[in-house]
Amino acid sequence: MKIFHCVESYYPAVGGMQEVVKQLSERLVKLGHDVTVLTRHHPDRDFIEMNGVVVKSFKIEGNPKKIESQEDQNYVDFLLSIEADVITFFAAQQWATNLALPILKNIKAKKVSVPTGYSGLYWTEFKLYFEDMKSRIHDYDMNVYLSNDYRDINFARENKVDKITIIPNGAAADEFLPDSNINIRKALNIPESDFLLLLVGSYTGWKGHREAVELFLRSNIKKGTLLMIGNNYQYFKRQYIKHPRLGLLMLFNKLFGKKRIIFDFLTRPQTVAAYKQSDLFLFPSNIECSPIVLFECAASRLTFLSTDVGNSIEIAQWTKGGEIMPTTKDNDGFSHVVIEGGVKMLNELYIDKIKREKMGNEAFAIWQKKYSWEVITKEYEQLYLSLIKV
Repeated sequence: MKIFHCVESYYPAVGGMQEVVKQLSERLVKLGHDVTVLTRHHPDRDFIEMNGVVVKSFKIEGNPKKIESQEDQNYVDFLLSIEADVITFFAAQQWATNLALPILKNIKAKKVSVPTGYSGLYWTEFKLYFEDMKSRIHDYDMNVYLSNDYRDINFARENKVDKITIIPNGAAADEFLPDSNINIRKALNIPESDFLLLLVGSYTGWKGHREAVELFLRSNIKKGTLLMIGNNYQYFKRQYIKHPRLGLLMLFNKLFGKKRIIFDFLTRPQTVAAYKQSDLFLFPSNIECSPIVLFECAASRLTFLSTDVGNSIEIAQWTKGGEIMPTTKDNDGFSHVVIEGGVKMLNELYIDKIKREKMGNEAFAIWQKKYSWEVITKEYEQLYLSLIKV
C-alpha cells in the first residue's frame, strides 16, 4: 500500500502524537508498505527519509483553519495531486487536518481520521469549528478512536457517524522488553533508598506538574524523589510566580524536608530506564486523549496513579495497572485532581509495595498481549487493507 500520514509535527519534535505517528509509520514500512509523513518543517530535521519513512515538510506557521499563505495552498494542492491508497489525518484542531477539511471529498485516496480527543470541543473559540465538523466528519472513509467513551467518539455517535472503529494507543516492545544498561538513579544522584515518583510529560502547563509537586510534598513519603521528565522544562520555574503556594511548599521542603524534586529533559533511553526503575508513576494531568505514558507504565511494570483525564479510567480497567484519583472537571473540559483525595491514595500506594508489584506485573502481561505497537500496527494495517478493498 501507498500510505500518507498527515500530522502537525514529527521527529525530531517530541510529544505524544509525534510518537504515535512515528511508531505506526516505521512499523508499517517494516511490514512492506510505502509510507510518507506530511508535516511541519523543523529546523533540526536534516533528513527526508528516516527508517524507511519519507518525510515531506511544509513551512506552515500556527494552526490555520483556512488557507492564509502560499505554503498553506501548497499543502492543499499536494493533497489533491498525490496518488495514494490511504491518507490518515492525526489529531483535529491543527493545520494538517484543518486545511484538508474543505477538500476531503476531492482527495482520491481513502481518508482516515484519528481525531485524538477534540480537546477544544467545549472552548468558545472552537464553537464554529465543531459546528462545521458535524458535517465534515462524514467525509472520512473511517474514523479511528482511541477510546470507547470519550468526547470525540461520543461527538461522532451524536452526529450519527457510522464509520467508526476503536484502536487504542500502546507502547513499543522493542523499547521496553530489553534490559536497560542505564542506572538512572546513579546518573541523577538519586539514592537507592529513595521512593522514586515519576511523571513524564511536556511542560505545557496542562500535564499536572504543579499538582504533582503539591501531592508529593503533602504526602507521607519520608524520603523520596519526584522526577519529572519533559521538554520545555524552563516553563516550570515560572509556576512559582503564578502559584505562590507552590513556591512556599518548595521553600519549606528545601529548608526542613528531605524530599527532592528533579525536572529535566532526558534522552529516550534514559526515560525508558526511569520508567523501569521508579516505584510509582504520578499523573495528575489536566487534559489528554489517550495518554501513551500509561501504556508505557504497563510495559515497565510500573503502577500509575492518574486523574480522570482522557480515557485513563479505561486504561486502568484494560491494563489493571493503575488507580484514578478523585477529579473535578471545569466547563472547558479540563481535569483537576482533588488534592486531599489524591494525597490519601498516594499514601496508600506508597506503603503497599506488594500491591504495586502485583498491579505492575498484571499490567505487563496484558500489555504484551494487547497494547504493544507491534500488535496495534497490524490493526491499522488490516483497517487500511479493508478500506482499499471497498
